Amino acid sequence: TGATNVLRVVGKGAALAVFLVDVLKGTAAVLLAKAVLEPLGGGSGSWGVDGWVVAAGLAALAGHIWPVWLGWRGGKAVATGLGMLLGLAWPVGLASFGIFLTVLSLSRIVSLSSVVAALSLPLLMLGWFGNGSLRPAYLALAVITTLLVVWRHRANLGRLLEGTEPRLGQAKGDPS
Repeated sequence: TGATNVLRVVGKGAALAVFLVDVLKGTAAVLLAKAVLEPLGGGSGSWGVDGWVVAAGLAALAGHIWPVWLGWRGGKAVATGLGMLLGLAWPVGLASFGIFLTVLSLSRIVSLSSVVAALSLPLLMLGWFGNGSLRPAYLALAVITTLLVVWRHRANLGRLLEGTEPRLGQAKGDPS
């Protein structure tokens, strides 16, 4: 699973399709929760509504990481996490994606780009909502998402430290 693996095995078109589906999965979970819950009371920004919207986003991430139909073994939650952020706080999602693309353009290493973008989430969330309108549930989501993405990339981090993590356009195990 995952756009990077699909890119390596199938090609660019299929990888783009997987990426878009994964992003839309995260966005749909959050936007649907907002659409259903905000009219019920509390409005956006209340802990109750924010907490349930965050729970919907986390459920999308959990479903991506541990899908029942794949024997509880799934993806690394990066694209789904991006989609979730775009639905929750789109400026934070776009900034995180910008960090991912910047690191990717410099390193050509998807896992490094994913981890750096994930590590930026709490800071980006604080920066976006830091003017007194911080939403604690959103900050909690940023921290949990960061931890999940870094944890899911633990094998990649080991290969990065060893200098054996493949770059885009390079097959796993290819030393070039």
